[in-house]
Amino acid sequence: METSHDLPKNWALRFFAIWGGQAFSLFGSALVQFALVWHLTRETGSATVLAIATLFALLPQIVLGPIAGTFVDRNSRRLVMILADATIALVTLALAYLFFTGQVEIWHIYVAMFIRSAGGAFHHPAMAASTSLMVPQEHLSRVAGLNQTLQGLVSIIAPPVGALFVEVMPTQNVLLIDVGTALVAILPLLFLSVPQPVRQVVEGQAGHSTSFAQDFKEGFLYMVSWPGLLGISIMATLINFLFTPMSALLPLLVTGHFGKGALELGLTDSVFGIGMILGGVTLGVWGGFKRKIVTSLVGILGFSIGVGLIGIAPAALFPLALGGMFIVGFLSPIVNGPIHALLQTVVRKDMQGRVISILVSAASAMMPLGLLIAGPLSDMFGIRTWFWVTALLNLAIVMVAFFVPAIMNIESNHSGQQVAPVASPAIK
Repeated sequence: METSHDLPKNWALRFFAIWGGQAFSLFGSALVQFALVWHLTRETGSATVLAIATLFALLPQIVLGPIAGTFVDRNSRRLVMILADATIALVTLALAYLFFTGQVEIWHIYVAMFIRSAGGAFHHPAMAASTSLMVPQEHLSRVAGLNQTLQGLVSIIAPPVGALFVEVMPTQNVLLIDVGTALVAILPLLFLSVPQPVRQVVEGQAGHSTSFAQDFKEGFLYMVSWPGLLGISIMATLINFLFTPMSALLPLLVTGHFGKGALELGLTDSVFGIGMILGGVTLGVWGGFKRKIVTSLVGILGFSIGVGLIGIAPAALFPLALGGMFIVGFLSPIVNGPIHALLQTVVRKDMQGRVISILVSAASAMMPLGLLIAGPLSDMFGIRTWFWVTALLNLAIVMVAFFVPAIMNIESNHSGQQVAPVASPAIK
C-alpha cells in the first residue's frame, strides 16, 4: 500500500489558490458553451447542427481520454494544466476574432468545440491526479464535495448569466470573458509548485525508461487486474449509461406526461441544481462515512429512490417529481464525490492520470449509447419507462455491489503488484 506523502502546513493555501483559478475557468467555459449553443440555435434553428456540435464536444473525451491520461502520468501535471488552459484560451481568442470580423462559420465553431474539449480531456485528469498529492487523504472527500458544489453553482448561475450577456453584448465579448478566466487559472500555476508522483516500475526494470505504448498498456492492465477497481469502474459506467438519457427525456416528461411548459422545465433544472449544491456542501462538511465506498453505495440507493419518484409521479402530482429531482440532485455529490476521493486514495499516484481518464472515456462513451437505446424504448413503452428502468437497475447494481467483497473491501485490498519506486522530484 502506498504511504501518504508529506505535505507542507500551508497545503490549503497552495491547493485552493490553484483550485480557485480553475473554478473561474469552469465558469468562463460554461458561459462560452451557452453562448455558442445559443448562436447555433439562433442562426440555424437546426437540431442536426446542435447534435453535430454536441458530438464534436463529446468525441475528444471518448477518444483522447486514455491517451491524455498516459501523457499526464509521463509528464509534469502542472505543465499539462498550463498548456491545456492556454490552448483553450488561444482557440477561444481566435474564435472571438472571427465573430468580431464577421467571418465565423459553423465549422469554425465545431473545430473550436473539439479543441476546447480536447484541452479539457488533458486538463481534468491532470488536476484530479494532482489533487491527491496536494490534499491530505482525510480531506479528499470534502474537496470532492466542494467540487460537486461548484458544479451545481455553475449549472444554476451560468445559464441565466450567459443569457443576460448574449443579450447585452456581442458574442465575441462573451468569449473574451473565458479568455480572461483561463488566464486567471494559469496565473497561480506559474508561481506555485505541483508535486509529481513517485514513479514506480516493476521489479528488475528500474533504470529503464518505458515507451508511451508500454505506459498505456500498464495503466489498462493495472485496472483490469484489480477486481475491486474493475468492479467500481463497471458500476460507474453502467450508472452513467442509465442516468444520461434522463436529462434528454426530461423535457418530454414535463410537457407530455405532466402537461407543463418551459417554466416548469426550468424549475426542474433549478431544483436539481439546488439539491446538488446542498449535497455538495453536506459532503464537504460531513466528509462521508469512514469507508468511502459505503457512502457512495448508500447515495446510489437513495438516488434510485429519487429517480423512482419521478417515474411513478402521476400527471397531477408534478411536485412529487420535483421532490424526486431534488433527491437526485442532493445525492449526486454523495455518490460521485466519495468515488473520486476513493480513486485518489487507493490508486497509485503515478497511475491516477490513466485510471481517471479511462473512467471518463468509458462514461462518455456510454452517453450516446444510452440515448440510442432510451429513445426508441421510451417511444415504444412510454416516456416514463426509462425512469423506471433506471431506478430498478440502479437498485440492482447497488445491491449486487454490497455483496461483492472485492468492491466493499477496495480501500484495504490494494493491488498486489510488486513495484520498486523510482524517485521523481517535484516539478516547479
